[in-house]
Amino acid sequence: MGRNRTKNRTLPRHMHQKGRNYYFVSMVDGKLKWVPLGQDLAVARLKWAELENIIDTEREAPTFDDAALRYQRDVLPEKAQKTQEEYNRQLETLRKVFGKVPLDAITPQFVRRYLDDRGAKVAGNREIAVLSTVFNHAREWGYTAAANPCAGVRRHTEKGRVRYIEDKELLAVIAKACRPLQDAMELAYYTGQRPSDVLKLKRTDIREGSLWIRQAKTKAALRIDIDGPLLDVIIRVTTQQPTLPPGAVRTLYLVQDEEGQRLSYRSLNWRFTKARIAAGVPDFQFRDIRAKSATDVEEVTGLGHAQRLLGHQNRTMTEHYVKDRIGYRVAPNKKVLVPPKKKQA
Repeated sequence: MGRNRTKNRTLPRHMHQKGRNYYFVSMVDGKLKWVPLGQDLAVARLKWAELENIIDTEREAPTFDDAALRYQRDVLPEKAQKTQEEYNRQLETLRKVFGKVPLDAITPQFVRRYLDDRGAKVAGNREIAVLSTVFNHAREWGYTAAANPCAGVRRHTEKGRVRYIEDKELLAVIAKACRPLQDAMELAYYTGQRPSDVLKLKRTDIREGSLWIRQAKTKAALRIDIDGPLLDVIIRVTTQQPTLPPGAVRTLYLVQDEEGQRLSYRSLNWRFTKARIAAGVPDFQFRDIRAKSATDVEEVTGLGHAQRLLGHQNRTMTEHYVKDRIGYRVAPNKKVLVPPKKKQA
């Protein structure tokens, strides 16, 4: 019998770890042979199983936890901050259900049951989208050769948001807003940008009479002319900021909190909800400001201008975004069914 291990006790037989690397160790012609298995334990176990000709699916096969942890480590940091927060939250929910399940054992019927049992239907759709993304990466990493179990599974039907915010509603909330929120709302309306892009705007983005923006979601590049009401807002946020508390240092961000720091997305939502309730405006989300901006621009200068302002790649996307809220402007049917009566002499 071989000696009991003093190291690598959690690894299967013949598998050893040296530094960050795993190896399959066997005796060949009286000499130890070290076969490298890589630095990823899940992949190393698959290679080990091939060499041992043993596949212990209950204990050794890579699980969803293995794939999720690597995704969070290697892929997620490249995403935008808001996306990271959402994906991490969704992954935690998924891991409560699929965490210890081997990837090969996750089938379309389990995905269907997850969607059916999920109380929040829209959230369920988003979580399955993340599950699908992680599974695709797991296939690329060699964790599994199984087909993506999310493929072909119908998601819950979602209704697009069609709420149009009237001028009086927007002005009512701005009137109840604190200074940082007021700055964010007005910049969002006059630029038509997403909340995350508004919050990352800096003084250094003001160049050559324009506001230079690189959208985080689509990477679209924009140069928005600084004139009209936008000019007034830019002047206010750059020259008329409130006095900071002792010891506080002001940053370059256009939207700042009371400490002179960048206003966080979470703080923005909290402040907006408070102002919306105080103004008595129901069913109003901060992201509705972008839709209102696009709709108002389309009414004045046309759909093409709205498309460019929003950074959409095609006209159809902007048309759907705008027209679902206010509808198309169309002329009535002008065909005359009953001819006018002739005047009697």
